[in-house]
Amino acid sequence: MSTTIELTDGAAATPSRLVGGGEIRCVDLVRIFATDGVEVQALQGLTLTVEPGEIVAVVGASGSGKSTLLTILSGLDTPTGGSAVVAGTDLLTMGHAERVRYQRATVGFVWQQTSRNLLPYLTAAENVRLPLELAGTLPRRERARRVTDLLDLLEVGHAADRRPGEMSGGEQQRTAIAVAIANDPRVLLADEPTGELDEATSVEVLEALRGVNRETGVTTLVVTHDPTVSEHVARTIQIRDGRTSTETLRRTELDEDGAERHVAEEFAVVDRVGRLQLPQDFVQALDLRDRVRLALEPDHVGVWPAAQRPTEEDR
Repeated sequence: MSTTIELTDGAAATPSRLVGGGEIRCVDLVRIFATDGVEVQALQGLTLTVEPGEIVAVVGASGSGKSTLLTILSGLDTPTGGSAVVAGTDLLTMGHAERVRYQRATVGFVWQQTSRNLLPYLTAAENVRLPLELAGTLPRRERARRVTDLLDLLEVGHAADRRPGEMSGGEQQRTAIAVAIANDPRVLLADEPTGELDEATSVEVLEALRGVNRETGVTTLVVTHDPTVSEHVARTIQIRDGRTSTETLRRTELDEDGAERHVAEEFAVVDRVGRLQLPQDFVQALDLRDRVRLALEPDHVGVWPAAQRPTEEDR
């Protein structure tokens, strides 16, 4: 199943490293874990920018560092080095009180495990109302209306009086999204939100995330190992070995006959010192290993296996 991604005026997107600012801005992010004297570097200088209002998928295999990134952005963990700023909050310097405010009001979070998102003894409506009660920012008479509006937005209004055990997995995750955005956060983070769902239900949840992004403008970051999630967003970031390796940008455009076509472009991400990771299928196709030959041309850089000398025709 594929989803048409509409971009304003059909304009091509710009790779994030070329854009300044950002609602989420990580530069040279490092996270080192030490256990029994052994250090594991989960993030190795990761750089990432997500613009206000974007919905972005971060894709990577297990151990790539994507979950570590999400725990840092959610305020559950602190990086070892580099910088991370979300909605103007410096995640490296905030104290305990500021961290609590950040998690209550600035970011919303959806876990993979449906059981972690909702309190089992509360109904869907009561689960959504709870963060509103804790924040106390809305007048009491407006909270009920906010709960109804959010459940309707996520198309689970019919389950308002059901407890999680009486709902399907998809209904639970859509209710969890309503809980996550109850206090109108600036950023919504989702950790493998479809990991426990079947394919059809996964599509429903992903479209629900897109709908929330479209209707509310909340900046949305979805972390997953499932590459099919990328079909539902205009921009996908691949993480490998603790660094951003490639970005895929998708758009729709009209061809010369006026027919609509879908275009996907893959970009390698270059960090501040000029490092980049070649896509794994490129490396395997050319059997690149240990070292490679490089050639600088007026408008491109050539890469060849070390045993092969580039000819004028190659250049």
